[in-house]
Amino acid sequence: MGQKNLTVLPEFILLGVTRRPELQGPLFGVFLLIYMVTVVGNLGMVILTKVDSHLHTPMYFFIRHLAFIDLGNSTVICPKMLINFVVEKNTISYYACAMQLAFFLLFIISEFFILSAMAYDRYVAICNPLLYSVIMTQRVCHVLVGTPYLYSTFQSLMVTIKIFTLTFCGSNVISHFYCDDIPLLPMLCSNAREVGLLIIIFSAFNMISSLLVVLVSYVLILITIFQMHSPEGRKKAFSTCASHLTVVVVFYGTLLFMYVQPKSGHSFDSDKMASVFYTLIIPVLNPLVYSLRNKEVKNAFQRVFKNACSICI
Repeated sequence: MGQKNLTVLPEFILLGVTRRPELQGPLFGVFLLIYMVTVVGNLGMVILTKVDSHLHTPMYFFIRHLAFIDLGNSTVICPKMLINFVVEKNTISYYACAMQLAFFLLFIISEFFILSAMAYDRYVAICNPLLYSVIMTQRVCHVLVGTPYLYSTFQSLMVTIKIFTLTFCGSNVISHFYCDDIPLLPMLCSNAREVGLLIIIFSAFNMISSLLVVLVSYVLILITIFQMHSPEGRKKAFSTCASHLTVVVVFYGTLLFMYVQPKSGHSFDSDKMASVFYTLIIPVLNPLVYSLRNKEVKNAFQRVFKNACSICI
């Protein structure tokens, strides 16, 4: 497996979250619980926003897609990671690694632009409330969701194909708990610098462009809120944005911590911790943030639960 000039390695070895055997069991339990809550929370949000007619609004349309992305992101990473906690050798086949990388990139890039689409939606709702239904039509919503999916599919395929059509040589050990693009680069025999530069350029563009939309939207929202004379109006406007703003701060905060830290303090261990956060912790937090802070979601859940109970009876 460590021979030179192997175009296709039969498998890779994942180092995992930790190498300490005494932590494998407890971490398996913790991450299994996290994944179960993630599935229930995000799947519940997808079903709830689909079946309850009161939630058929642009805001909940975006929340449904965010929940789908979080569920996908977590499912691409977590089941394989859980298996690796209980087996002796943490291996992943060549093609499974390529698929994991492709789907991980698809979901994580989509999340950037779904969050910026949600920021734009909040901007229109607060800054142009009278024109909201005219601007945020069903067609506009589908474009704001469809474009990120198409773009992220193109980018994930491009990066995955670029990496997996090159020759791997040397060690087949990936210093991570899943197949990510950066840990795979040192294993390439050639063109690793070129692919690395491509990844940096696209990553910077994705983060800066989506974050810019979020920041501009919230600056305009804050200006509008401070111009409101009614304290109740201000409170309502703030509560409308609170959930999305919480999600944005956690998501971008984690990524900025990962990419902006100096090289001296940069290590695969700190990257692993940041990766655990945005692949496993954020997907479990998002549905909790949107359900616990949202009366409409709680009311919708009660309505659906009552209807389900009445059908059963």
